[in-house]
Amino acid sequence: MNIRNITYPALFFSAIAMGSCSSQKAATSSTGRKPAPQTASLPKPPPIKAEPEEVYRTNLPVIGREFRGAWVASVANINWPSRNNLSVEQQKAEAIGMLNMLADHNFNAVIFQVRPSADALYTSEIEPWSYFLTGETGRAPYPNYDPLQFWIEEAHKRGIELHVWLNPYRAHHSNGGPVSSLSMVSKLPDMVVRLKNGMYWFDPANPKTQGHVSNVVKDLVKRYDIDGVHFDDYFYPYSAYNRGADFPDTASWNAYLSSGGTLSKADWRRDNVNRFVERIYKEIHAEKDYVKFGISPFGIWKPGYPQGVVGSSQFDELYADAKLWLNKGWVDYFSPQLYWPVDSKGQGFGALLNWWESENTMKRHLWPGLNTIEVKSYDRPSEIRNQIDISRQVLGNDAGEIHWSIAGLTKNPGMLSTLKNGPYKDKVLVPQSPWIKVAPLKAPTLFVADAGTAVRASWSSSNLKEVFQWVLFTQYNGVWETEILTLDQLSRDIPKSKAGKVLNGVAIKAIDRLGNESDYMARKIK
Repeated sequence: MNIRNITYPALFFSAIAMGSCSSQKAATSSTGRKPAPQTASLPKPPPIKAEPEEVYRTNLPVIGREFRGAWVASVANINWPSRNNLSVEQQKAEAIGMLNMLADHNFNAVIFQVRPSADALYTSEIEPWSYFLTGETGRAPYPNYDPLQFWIEEAHKRGIELHVWLNPYRAHHSNGGPVSSLSMVSKLPDMVVRLKNGMYWFDPANPKTQGHVSNVVKDLVKRYDIDGVHFDDYFYPYSAYNRGADFPDTASWNAYLSSGGTLSKADWRRDNVNRFVERIYKEIHAEKDYVKFGISPFGIWKPGYPQGVVGSSQFDELYADAKLWLNKGWVDYFSPQLYWPVDSKGQGFGALLNWWESENTMKRHLWPGLNTIEVKSYDRPSEIRNQIDISRQVLGNDAGEIHWSIAGLTKNPGMLSTLKNGPYKDKVLVPQSPWIKVAPLKAPTLFVADAGTAVRASWSSSNLKEVFQWVLFTQYNGVWETEILTLDQLSRDIPKSKAGKVLNGVAIKAIDRLGNESDYMARKIK
């Protein structure tokens, strides 16, 4: 049984210190980005003595990189919102609490479920507002606001990527209230089948299904300033959903045979999903080349791969040939759900990760999903830390992981402190995606001026709308230090001396939304 079939108590932040939050949707540019922040007016201290050349050339340190994400589930109110009857301000407070916690513990990505079951936690003309948001399918939150837009803006303020998580084929969840006239089950009855557990599923073989989900994805990518699109492991449903009976797609299967189809039923089902995955990958990048596409499949492709692995077969049960998608490079990142402990006899974490890496022939990102909420271990924080260490050993400079779920970070005593004091001690950038070609950023401009006991550094960029973060370098007694800053941080007073060491130089780099670095501008301080 997949862990996500279990409904966990919602993560609730009962006391959050925060300022007022605007409920209005920020204006966006034609590129989908918010208007670039403007440099704040600063006093003009006298210029300091500096080298006559504009650029001070020196060797800057390598910036640390790792993808550190957490899933935030909305289905059945698992994580957010914690209940389906919260006010808008209560929803915002919970979101702010979660994002602050991630930022404070040096995470750099959140995987936010915006379409749990053919519904929307965002303004959509294609599918109705989610029952899990307001307690009634199709009812908008009041006073009117767009939850996704709010999450995007607040995540980006903190230097955190926002990936929208969609379940592509689930049409109605059994915990999602009654099927109403506004539900897609009612609006698209020829595309939907009912399972024995009370859920409704889109028929993956129906061409209308693929077209509908494609339109949902393209709409999200076009209208929102997202960093990624994410699918989980639900393709054809787990057999338990239909109490062991075969998936009810007889009409589609007979139509395929009548048209002269020659594939077996299992291969035909897999082909339906394969073509859909390839299509979504290509359509995302055709709309916005910098938006990443990720999938988090069940952690086992087939029993026996690698040797000794036992358990469910997504290839045969979910008709998901996840190995093929990775082999073909139809993803930008791949996050197999490796929800077992390191010493599991039939599903060892390291063995499975090494096997998936051996299949990563196109060298896409491989960032495993970790069962932070309830991995079977007497010491869960140590288990998760060990898994991160193994991932770093296997994946090297392209390491990363996603935690299932955000509740696991707070409900396990010692989890956050173990991460913050250990593998997540420092902030890092996300790994680069060299197969995604974008125009390089230009080096920022850098100005320095004397401010008494400090040097006031300020910077900007001629293509600021393409910048996601900054990296500030400061050199004391010949040793460089690195600090990752958010987009709105455009100046800093840097002490001339620190712990008996003297400031020698300042440098700045711009970072785009794919983690690519610009050249740097630096000034030597005398």
